[in-house]
Amino acid sequence: MSDTEKAYLILADGTVFEGKAMGARGQTIGETVFTTGMTGYIETLTDPSYFGQIVTQTFPLIGNYGVINEDFESKKSYVKGYVVREICDKPSNFRCQGDLDSFLKEQNIVGICGIDTRKLTKKLREAGVMNGMILSGVESPEETVMPTEETVMPNLIRYLTEIRAYKITNAVKSVQQRETSVSGDFKGRSPLGEGAGGNGEAIAAEGETSPNKVSSSDSRLSVCLFDFGAKANIQRELEKRGCRVTVLPYDTKAEDVIALAPDGIMLSNGPGDPAENVGVIVEIRKLCEYGKIPIFGICLGHQMLALARGAKTSKLKYGHRGGNHPVKDLETNRVYISSQNHGYAVENDSLPTYARLRFVNSNDGTCEGIEYTDIPAFSVQFHPEACGGPHDTNYLFDLFLEMMENKNATK
Repeated sequence: MSDTEKAYLILADGTVFEGKAMGARGQTIGETVFTTGMTGYIETLTDPSYFGQIVTQTFPLIGNYGVINEDFESKKSYVKGYVVREICDKPSNFRCQGDLDSFLKEQNIVGICGIDTRKLTKKLREAGVMNGMILSGVESPEETVMPTEETVMPNLIRYLTEIRAYKITNAVKSVQQRETSVSGDFKGRSPLGEGAGGNGEAIAAEGETSPNKVSSSDSRLSVCLFDFGAKANIQRELEKRGCRVTVLPYDTKAEDVIALAPDGIMLSNGPGDPAENVGVIVEIRKLCEYGKIPIFGICLGHQMLALARGAKTSKLKYGHRGGNHPVKDLETNRVYISSQNHGYAVENDSLPTYARLRFVNSNDGTCEGIEYTDIPAFSVQFHPEACGGPHDTNYLFDLFLEMMENKNATK
């Protein structure tokens, strides 16, 4: 990474930030968002929910503990671009397996550093999420042609036309894995990739046995996990509690799920506008009408479950992204700190009579969790499986297990 290689971030409103190039070189357009996490940049970069987005880290120094494959949430990164104030090119951590700039290059992610990320974040908070472009040169076999103010500004109108025309579409279809997999029989499907501690296995030193590894023959309960862009830690949390997890493609039919006779159904996180997934919502509605299998939804799964039950969703001004979002349990009045990553929310006033608002965001009052009173189902907007943290709401996986066990006890 050379200090002489300039890069530019151009926003849809015409604002131009000049910085330094990092990661891959080239041009990329995406929805510009910010996340407030002080740690967890690896999980952010590998979270499929960021598909189509240029991600800005508000914490000023990123990359100080390098890249750690075991912490990946999926096999690759789906972000469209990456923005940081300062990137650390000499990471220090006993688990470090590489530096962040090299990872961005390997993943072909165009990035920019050295800009005023506080100014950028304030703009996005005031004006709302907007499309943007990172321009950091074009590589050829002979040389890398880097942009300059003299080459960028005369073409600004053309760039703005391209930026404003961008729209995230087919998000879920673009990130999920096609094949079905079962715990203990991954055949390469582990979202972490080979050697990355998948299959519910905690990372252990060579020769040690992981305390969380559960074979399929030992599993107490079976769960079908719909993959809408699932973070790997959802599967880990289920498996370390003794569940046998079958990961299903996003467009699996309801009758095929019912035929598997699982003890529970997990609706995962994922990217994009929930209302775009019309076919998926129809199948979730059928599972709800069947009403015999407990359902737990997280993030996009929470939103699509709500849509299937007759509620509405809408886009937030700048979304909730980061690891410090307070949510209030309306039943106990207890406030939890949660990890979040979403740009849409379920509208509180649209909930049907058989749905009860359980969690709200303490900052803006938006819906953070719903309990359904007519079927065994609940969902949350935040991430109880968050890694790296906070873990305040991890207990919700235990409640899901209790729901499945109680349902079995009444059969």
